[in-house]
Amino acid sequence: MYPKPRSDLRPNTLEFETTPLVKPTGFREYDARWWYGIPGSDKPPELNLMGVTALGMGIGTLLGRMGVRREIVTAHDYREYSGSIKAALMTGLMASGCRVYDIGLAMTPMAYYGQFALDVPAVAMVTASHNENGWTGVKMGAQRPITFGPDEMGKLKTIVLDADFDLRHEGSYVYVEDLAERYAVDLTARPRLKRKIRVVAACGNGTAGPFVPGVLEAIGAEVIPLDTELDYTFPRYNPNPEDLKMLHAIADAVKEHDADIGLGFDGDGDRCGVIDNEGDEIFADKVGVMLARDLSALHRGCTFVVDVKSTGLFATDPVLKENDAGADYWKTGHSYIKRRVHELKALAGFEKSGHYFFNQPIGRGYDDGLVSAIAVLDMLDRNPDKSMADLKRALPRTWGSPTMAAHCDDEVKYAVADAVRDRFIAMRDAGETLDDHAIADLVTVNGVRVVMDDGTWGLVRASSNKPELVVVVESPVSEARMREMFATVDKVLREHPQVGDYNQTI
Repeated sequence: MYPKPRSDLRPNTLEFETTPLVKPTGFREYDARWWYGIPGSDKPPELNLMGVTALGMGIGTLLGRMGVRREIVTAHDYREYSGSIKAALMTGLMASGCRVYDIGLAMTPMAYYGQFALDVPAVAMVTASHNENGWTGVKMGAQRPITFGPDEMGKLKTIVLDADFDLRHEGSYVYVEDLAERYAVDLTARPRLKRKIRVVAACGNGTAGPFVPGVLEAIGAEVIPLDTELDYTFPRYNPNPEDLKMLHAIADAVKEHDADIGLGFDGDGDRCGVIDNEGDEIFADKVGVMLARDLSALHRGCTFVVDVKSTGLFATDPVLKENDAGADYWKTGHSYIKRRVHELKALAGFEKSGHYFFNQPIGRGYDDGLVSAIAVLDMLDRNPDKSMADLKRALPRTWGSPTMAAHCDDEVKYAVADAVRDRFIAMRDAGETLDDHAIADLVTVNGVRVVMDDGTWGLVRASSNKPELVVVVESPVSEARMREMFATVDKVLREHPQVGDYNQTI
């Protein structure tokens, strides 16, 4: 019998080497993420290798109980310990009867692609995405292209923490050595770009570095690689297309090389951020509106799913209305949006974080930063007389914040988010005004999105994968009105002493 996991173990002890360590909070809403630790860190680890093996046993057990064939694609991102994490995970998967298809070092969308290319139902991708070195995690799914949601994650958490494993089956291992080449061929078996487009492709020294430039060159782009060398210390900035340091580095390169566009890929390659030809960042939700305009002209009457952090333009833009495009605002999180796109048979889904989900004929429904990048380049190709900045300026003007995050411990963040939601509900019910404006609507599908009578709105929600509360504000009126809304939201947040400082602000 495999030992039952504990959450109170410390390194350099016999117990740490002989007992699985699994902190319960690592099981997030739609994937798993833990602080694994690095030498010299004072922060205690939340997971050890025996705990990773327990996770693998749990995934295999859950697949069996879901009636899913126990075959699974696995891969790892580039961190100093990710190979070891994957080996421990595969040990658990095979112990629970899984046939494991290991595709090696890969971006997350390559693992998703592997499910289709290898006709395998399940996936377990070892990655902490853009999180700094020291974090690890697993993105999982059992029905392509959908990944786990709260129901599956809750069941997995119970199986692992109770050590309720089904180990009566024999597993096996297959190394798939050509998956990266097959993935690249799949993306590039298409007409080349007609327009000459010079692209800065920034990978932040993350996993996307070895894969992105070649694919973009193969479709006809002129590529200027930036920080594409693998380095898990992320020496310049975190590979996160919402990180201002990354965006500024891309902007500088766009200006230096007179590029038509800058594209920034996150640590595991499932997101893509955009800098225009003038060196200005375009928030991912605004890029989504631009893509929605372009695609709805080709597919009139289509539906787009967007997360609650995203701009209100998906619902109000006159071009989208003219093209009969529908907008469905849904829960933030790649698993939620992916599932919603699948359920509604939407043409695409867009998250403000940069996760985009394209159904046929553009993609297979999962989030892939390269598919997103190609869609943006195709949009430019279809508008030969317009630059990226021109397409951006054609949108109705709004003033929006970056995605800001205030520290709040995992154990209390959901309770605080609920309290903030209830506070705004009480204000609305009491007829209170905020900055002389009435509350016109409250969207509570994920935290609370407070929409005022002038269209200005603010969002507070608990982060799904970090100990943080997420805050976003936008106004169609003015920058001053946007800042006023932020102050209003922040004032309510400060009623809770558990809320710490922001990672960035406006």
